[in-house]
Amino acid sequence: MDGKELFLMIEAISNEKNITKEDVIESLEEALAVATKKRNNVDVRVEVDRHSGEFKTFRRWLVVEDGTDFVDDDGTEFDSALHIYQTDSNGVLADSYVEEKMESMEFGRIAAQIAKQVIIQKVREAERTVVVDNFSERVGEVVMVTVKRVDRGNVYVDMGGIDGMISKYDLIPNESIRKNDRLRAFIKEVKSTPRGAQIFLSRTANEMMIELFEMEVPEISEGVIEIKAGARDPGLRSKLAVKAKDKRIDPIGSCIGMRGARVQAVSNELNGERVDIILWDEDPAQFVINAMAPAEVSSIVVDEEKGSMDIAVDEDQLALAIGRGGQNIKLASKLTGWKLNVMSLTDADELQAKEIQKTGEKLADKLGIDNEVAGVLIDEGYTSLDEIAEAEATSFLESQFDFFSSGDINEAKQTFDPDAVLIGTDEAEFLSGWEEVEPSLVGQFAAVKSPKFNYRDMNVVISDDGKMASYTQRVDFKFKSGEEIIEIKNVRASGVIKKFGDDWKIMQVHWSMGVQGQVVEY
Repeated sequence: MDGKELFLMIEAISNEKNITKEDVIESLEEALAVATKKRNNVDVRVEVDRHSGEFKTFRRWLVVEDGTDFVDDDGTEFDSALHIYQTDSNGVLADSYVEEKMESMEFGRIAAQIAKQVIIQKVREAERTVVVDNFSERVGEVVMVTVKRVDRGNVYVDMGGIDGMISKYDLIPNESIRKNDRLRAFIKEVKSTPRGAQIFLSRTANEMMIELFEMEVPEISEGVIEIKAGARDPGLRSKLAVKAKDKRIDPIGSCIGMRGARVQAVSNELNGERVDIILWDEDPAQFVINAMAPAEVSSIVVDEEKGSMDIAVDEDQLALAIGRGGQNIKLASKLTGWKLNVMSLTDADELQAKEIQKTGEKLADKLGIDNEVAGVLIDEGYTSLDEIAEAEATSFLESQFDFFSSGDINEAKQTFDPDAVLIGTDEAEFLSGWEEVEPSLVGQFAAVKSPKFNYRDMNVVISDDGKMASYTQRVDFKFKSGEEIIEIKNVRASGVIKKFGDDWKIMQVHWSMGVQGQVVEY
């Protein structure tokens, strides 16, 4: 075979198998080397000229370190036909090769067969690599395929010269599929195996439904409408949550299409699967209410700690809310990511009454009050000790400096802990303990008349035992000094207060006034 014939063969293999000429040439070089080794029992390297097509053969020896008991990776001990010590290598480093050109052999039938087998193997490996690389980039796409055969429930398909498989677990239940049927499938995974590249597809993945809507609804592919979530009971029913980026567009109507054409096209592709299009909402409770359609929700209770919601519906809506075999509630739960408990209004009222009773008993026990008083607290919206403590602390902080109006130092003393610390804007403004706080307040009483305080942006954090609280707030105040009215706004305040019996007291407070003309944020 001359160089021209060789290149024609290489080009034919390259085009047929869709692999590069370089990969074919490298496979040929390895094949020729293997055939030569088999015939001569020596290590060789074959090099094919990329321009002329001629090939050269080089006998080679592996360089090993002097004086070592050498054993190669195959367990072969030092053999002068295969190895050479470094002292005899003319400066070639260990683990490298010394090469000597040898006459290229004419191959007989057996040698040619060996070369052919190696070429076929290498071409298959290169072909498998190409398939894996190409289709790995297409994972997540929906493609049209042709059914080649159905075997033991698994469907083997043609993807345009490449074989794929849809497992029986990835097929829509009760779907009738026959040889030569054309259908769409979602590329789920691509694997490289000794038997070749394996492409696994699915017709039950949520992503397939979403991809089909992107294909059918131009507004989605254009980015005007966004698909936020999807949930499927394959072949039976599914839910799709959508949101319009432009308020002028109706996302549900766009997905349904004229006379339901768009949603019907998707449904037909999914073997008649019914698709509910619902409006996504950033409010989790409203999103759940939308997801429960077609059932109408009467009330909903959110438990963020448990990640669950209790949904109450009228008796005539209960069957719709649950759905056949719990289908509706199951899909709504998968779609929203919340654990949903659906019940009638009567059951919801009974459950609420039990929860109120438990809460009342707990408050009565912790606070040492009777159940009637605890019930009043619950009616006012206080269902935990934290809420009560926060309300008390907030009320105290909103009136903490009322003693300025009276100028009564004894009233002021009741507001502060004996070890209270007051910190001002200036580093010199630091008062520790009532002995230092008292004379400062007396001086302020003399200088400040008719003070008025406005507290805002209150943020209170209660300790686990409800006995201490840290806070931040902003304070505006004005007062009369002599004949001048002075107004100071946006004073940043923070501190710590503590509860002693029924009374809260200041433990530490820090007032900070920004530089004029400078906005200072927390």
